[in-house]
Amino acid sequence: MAAAYLGHFSGGRIEVRSAGSAPGDAVNPVAVQAMAEEGIDMSAEQPKVLTDEAVQASDVVITMGCGDACPFHPGKRYEDWALEDPAGQGLEAVRPIRDEIRRRIEALVAELLPAGAPAGTEGASRG
Repeated sequence: MAAAYLGHFSGGRIEVRSAGSAPGDAVNPVAVQAMAEEGIDMSAEQPKVLTDEAVQASDVVITMGCGDACPFHPGKRYEDWALEDPAGQGLEAVRPIRDEIRRRIEALVAELLPAGAPAGTEGASRG
């Protein structure tokens, strides 16, 4: 959800990488449904394994509870967002998680792409 929001709100001006330390076989269908309510289609997304190379290529690394399983590189900006896991939850439980992710992504985009920033201003993030 974070990667989908980041791509959406940045208008493609931020390169987004999304991966997990132990990804499932498919994107959570309830998360897909919750994002569809926001007009964002992530039905074609596929889970990917987080690689050391992806972290090295990123400026900002957003983690959501992967702890020691996530690669760490000095000089990178890391943020760990302690959010409830939407896995196995119904739509009513996933909506507030989605809304909190949206709030955090909107703040991140405002920080990385301040109003009036010239086109081509970008950063990289993994959601």
